[in-house]
Amino acid sequence: MRVLKKLFDNNRSWAEKIKESDPDFFSKLSRQQAPQYLWIGCSDSRVPANQIIDVLPGEIFVHRNIANVVVHTDLNCLSVVQYAVELLEIRHIIVCGHYGCGGVKAALEHTDHGLIDNWLRHIKDVYRFHQDKLDACADDKERLDLLCELNVIEQVANLCHTTIVQNAWKAGRQLSVHGWIYSIDNGILKDLDVCVTGPEQITAIHRLR
Repeated sequence: MRVLKKLFDNNRSWAEKIKESDPDFFSKLSRQQAPQYLWIGCSDSRVPANQIIDVLPGEIFVHRNIANVVVHTDLNCLSVVQYAVELLEIRHIIVCGHYGCGGVKAALEHTDHGLIDNWLRHIKDVYRFHQDKLDACADDKERLDLLCELNVIEQVANLCHTTIVQNAWKAGRQLSVHGWIYSIDNGILKDLDVCVTGPEQITAIHRLR
């Protein structure tokens, strides 16, 4: 059978439960999308943005890719950021990684993974930037956890270097870029104490006049 019947059955059941608790839910949802948050996260199926922060559809705009990477040549990601910042006028961008990330783990390996290796080069660059700190880790788990954190911090910086974010700041928009990480083991988010709210907080070479 080509149709995945179980998933369609699940969908109908889910929609009925929603309508039972709030008969106007879907009509209200269809009329407006006004999220205040853009979530850039990992594609890992265990890290669903809405459920992690317990918000309803329509409250958060989401982009996900392998290892939550922000690359200046990725028109998919940049288009999402531009739409969120300029059209939806969101006020917060959250880059959220997670411990035990398979993409980050693969970047630490010396194995040929195929096409994905070209994407993982960006994470290997993060390792290169922080090699002394990462090489000093006591074991592989500590190294993986630290690289997951450092990767988030690097992607926050990459976002802040974009013309999209900097033009919003120049226009006087209130826009904050945050770095978080999630633990699949206990379901808890950790703030990595990275929050950038203006160009004065980024390196001088990246500031646009």
